[in-house]
Amino acid sequence: MSAAYLSLLGVLIPLLALAGLGLLASKFKAWGSRQEAALLAIALLCLVTGLTAGLFATPPETKMREVMRILYVHVPTAWNALVFATVALIAAIGSLSNKRRSWDATNTAAIEVGLVFVVMLLIQGSIWGKATWDSFWEWDPRLTTTAIMGVSFAGVLSLRSFADGGDRKRVWTAVASIIAYIDVPIVYFVVDLAPGIHQERSSPGTVSDEFHWPLRAVAFGLLFLGSWLVLKRGRLELLTTEAEAEAPAADGPALVAGGE
Repeated sequence: MSAAYLSLLGVLIPLLALAGLGLLASKFKAWGSRQEAALLAIALLCLVTGLTAGLFATPPETKMREVMRILYVHVPTAWNALVFATVALIAAIGSLSNKRRSWDATNTAAIEVGLVFVVMLLIQGSIWGKATWDSFWEWDPRLTTTAIMGVSFAGVLSLRSFADGGDRKRVWTAVASIIAYIDVPIVYFVVDLAPGIHQERSSPGTVSDEFHWPLRAVAFGLLFLGSWLVLKRGRLELLTTEAEAEAPAADGPALVAGGE
């Protein structure tokens, strides 16, 4: 399979994934337990297949040798962190434009899943950095901007927890998500704009052919697993916001002092 063909797939597949994930915003209730179980099963199958091939079937890398095998989880984790950040952006725009609770639920769920991927990414990077740089952390532009992305996502969730009222919570979450997304393209392009000790951006041209399909299998596995988590967490968030909206407002103080 040529590098040009793989590069085209590398562009088309994320775009199709984003389009499909965006539809989750209006399809929470359409997913049954069987569909969700099938999605989880496909995710686990991709992960087991890709990781087994990456750990045991592919040859070691010429320079880093066996240490390089963390690549099979690190790079797909990075890809999916950016994917779910973009899903959150799409949902945030949808939430502001049509005010549907399902878009707000998708926004919140995607931010949470994206934050999990960022935390995983930083932990994996620290382990890899210790093995290759003899340091768990360096103030490299890619590492620093990724950490900022994680703090930004955590800030969105923190701001949401302080908001009172369903509409204010929805607007604050959407606006904060859009602001937080400013760092996402910076994370992606920073290795070109401000090169540091972090390796160049991974692409079919920078990765040997033997490593391609295990990387993609794990990437799809994490994509499907993240989508399953967005479905689960988004549905729970949607039920919570609907229950809050339908709860009767208190007409007076909850506690009234008694008198003689």
